Parts: sequence; C-alpha cells; structure tokens
Amino acid sequence: MDHRTTAELEAALDDIRRAPVGVGRVDLIVRRPAEGTREVLDEGELDTAVGLVGDNWVLRGSKETDDGSPHPLRQLNVMSARAAAAIAGPMEHWPLAGDQLFVDLHLGGEELPTGTRLHIGDAVIEVTSPPHLGCAKFIARFGKEAMRLVNSPVGRSLNLRGICARVVVGGTVRTGDSITAVTAADVVTTS
Repeated sequence: MDHRTTAELEAALDDIRRAPVGVGRVDLIVRRPAEGTREVLDEGELDTAVGLVGDNWVLRGSKETDDGSPHPLRQLNVMSARAAAAIAGPMEHWPLAGDQLFVDLHLGGEELPTGTRLHIGDAVIEVTSPPHLGCAKFIARFGKEAMRLVNSPVGRSLNLRGICARVVVGGTVRTGDSITAVTAADVVTTS
C-alpha cells in the first residue's frame, strides 16, 4: 500500500471537518480476535465487560493499569471514516488502523468532549479521556506523514487518529446504524 503524502493528507482536512456533528452513521465494524488479525463484521455485540465481543481488548492488558489488566478507558477505538479514507485509502485498508468502529461523525474534541455518550444501535458508548495517538504500527502501515498529521495540533483537535471509548450500555450495533450524541441524563445504564 502506498503511503499518502503530506499534501494529500492535508487536502482531505476540509472534507473531514465537514463530517456531521451530533448525528452520524457507522460505516465499518472491525473485530481483532488476535494480534494482527481483523474481521470485518456486519453486526457486533458491545458489552460493558469485554467491549466488542470477540475482540482481543479484554486479553491484551495494559502497562497503564496497576495489575496489567485491560485499560477500562480504552475499551473501544472509534475512528472517523473520512480520516480513515484520507489516510488508508479504500475501505478494505481501514481495518489496518486497529480501530473497532469507523463512523461518519465529527470526532473533534469540541464536538465530542470526554464524557459525551453516543447511542449506536442498541448500545451506548462514552467518550473517555485517554488520547488515541499514532504509534510505530501506525507509521509502518500508513507512513510518517500520516503519523505527523494525526499527532499534530490540528490532528489532535480533530481526533484524526480517533477517540477512545467505553461501553456503558451493551447491545447490538450494525453497519449503517445511526450514531447519535446523547447526554448522560438520556441514558439508563445497566451492568
């Protein structure tokens, strides 16, 4: 796969900024059953304990937790479909990013601050505080220019690399489902 140049990436910023605010659509669901493995799903089950059922988040652990358990605020990764298209090109390359949900929704920090809840299908997820940034794997897959852009001030303000989230209400999500920002008062959480 050819890596996009800085000029190509920057040319896509206006389209990314035009993503819908508050109400969007799920374009792709990807499960990672094992390291380096991706499964594109038409529908997935989100669960408060394990995130996307069948995804390896629950098995991976984290250096950021005292006991090495999975980081509860990094249960899901959500990426803008427009940013994925700008960085990875055709949809068949998007799963390489490692995110579970690709959505046509403005993911900027002003539009979706920490604590915002998103209703998707039968489920509700909550935007969490850890930043989702590019890493060495991201460079290998998409190039240094893509890494520089997603980690730049503009990239971080638009959350081009995506956002972290946790499941607050489990349920089924499907490709094509609406994704809607809701307030905590609108949601009844269950365990």
